[in-house]
Amino acid sequence: MSSIDLILFDCDGVLVDSEIIASEVEAELLTEAGYPISTEEMAERFAGMTWHNTLLAIEKEADIPLSANLITKNEAILDKRLATDVKVIEGVKPMLAQLTLPHGICSNSTSARLAMMLGKVGIKNHFGKHIYSARDLGEDRVKPKPDIFLHGAKQFDIHPSRVLVIEDSVHGVHAAITAGMRVVGFTGASHTYPSHADKLTEAGAETVISRMSALPGVIAALSEWSESLTA
Repeated sequence: MSSIDLILFDCDGVLVDSEIIASEVEAELLTEAGYPISTEEMAERFAGMTWHNTLLAIEKEADIPLSANLITKNEAILDKRLATDVKVIEGVKPMLAQLTLPHGICSNSTSARLAMMLGKVGIKNHFGKHIYSARDLGEDRVKPKPDIFLHGAKQFDIHPSRVLVIEDSVHGVHAAITAGMRVVGFTGASHTYPSHADKLTEAGAETVISRMSALPGVIAALSEWSESLTA
């Protein structure tokens, strides 16, 4: 197993506590549109997916047409809520201060939303130019496809096998595993649910943490284990 040379973070639900806000807004809109769903179910089933792909999945499952204006309506409401309510995940800032490996962000959120959220919580400058949106690659290249993680690794010129991804969603874990990367699952955001850690493990995460303060030690342990296997 390869050693770790790069850390790629998801953003929503990993660095910023935004997934719970998205789940609240989306559950309310879907319920109003004739598809009753709770915030908790929304988070468990669709966290990590784009709103567009969520709507497609629901239309296919329920065989009900959903209005196209739900997309623009959700974006407007969600941007307003995030601008006022989003907070940094507890422990993220001290964790980032301890990281010695190169690191970046690979997210399904738009570049504009990433800039707004990361700027609001005060960590945007820490990542500099290494903030990547799958939407910039194309709407058909978002997670659970691996494209954004492969793109992120390419920017650092590091082979995917030497990348560790930090993800909170099954869809994101699938994307990282498909990209040939290792994954640590994270369950410390407000949208977590009882079987969250189990689902991340089943999807392919090597281990799961619920506190960001644990990440530097986990990275060191995984690196040491990799080195011992190749010694």
